[in-house]
Amino acid sequence: MSAYQAVVADCPQSARKFTGRSSRILPATLSISAVFLFWEGYVALSGISSSALPAPSRIVQQMVLHRQALWDNTLPTIRATLIGFSCSVITACLLSVLIDRYILLRRALFPLFIISQTLPLIAIAPLIVLWFGFGLLPKILLVSLVTFFPMLVALVQGYAATEKEIEQLLASMGAGRWTIFRLARIPSALPYFFAGLRISITYAVVAAIFAEYAGAFKGLGIYILNAKNNFRPDLVLAAVFISATLTLSLFALTFLVQRWVAPWLKTDGGTGQ
Repeated sequence: MSAYQAVVADCPQSARKFTGRSSRILPATLSISAVFLFWEGYVALSGISSSALPAPSRIVQQMVLHRQALWDNTLPTIRATLIGFSCSVITACLLSVLIDRYILLRRALFPLFIISQTLPLIAIAPLIVLWFGFGLLPKILLVSLVTFFPMLVALVQGYAATEKEIEQLLASMGAGRWTIFRLARIPSALPYFFAGLRISITYAVVAAIFAEYAGAFKGLGIYILNAKNNFRPDLVLAAVFISATLTLSLFALTFLVQRWVAPWLKTDGGTGQ
């Protein structure tokens, strides 16, 4: 046993948990910090104009100076993202149950769902705004359209991965179709569902911003568009940083939801480390 392992073995349980969490967070923190330090150093040493490439320190400064405007435009984006993604989750769950139950429905709908994912956002977003106006509805629709398919595929695949022996055992005990689905197929699909959830959540904020960019009264998409038109890359990148922060926060939230809904599942990517 190494000296490090001996020290860790003697630590209280809480200290070992802290050490484990730090070992997972530290590499990401160091890599992100290295990127920003390199960026800051490059801007300072190269003499490049801030109107071409603003330094991270300037972006943070502008975020503080324009915090009220950024906040006023972040709220509509958060609202569209959360409502649209909630509708996406509900739609994916309901459709997955129907598709798992009726094989003909799967054969009829899956090609349409696949086609919906091939539509380029740059083409479909302006059309959705044109059809449904500049309010909240087109943002919800676009977020749902972009995010529901990975969850749907993950759920259907998870249902299909249910062990037949478990289903046969439940059936031999007199369980009906719905009881088997609830006790066997849903638990089997949960790991797949959360994997699809994390894939989808990374697109949700981007889809909302893209919808706002195509047409809206307020939101990060409009803020980015106005900042670009005014040749303010620092404000554009400030909004981009907020978008990235929102995405990372929602991504982290999926692990908390998984721990609450299915605490027996690993939340560390399946490594067990």
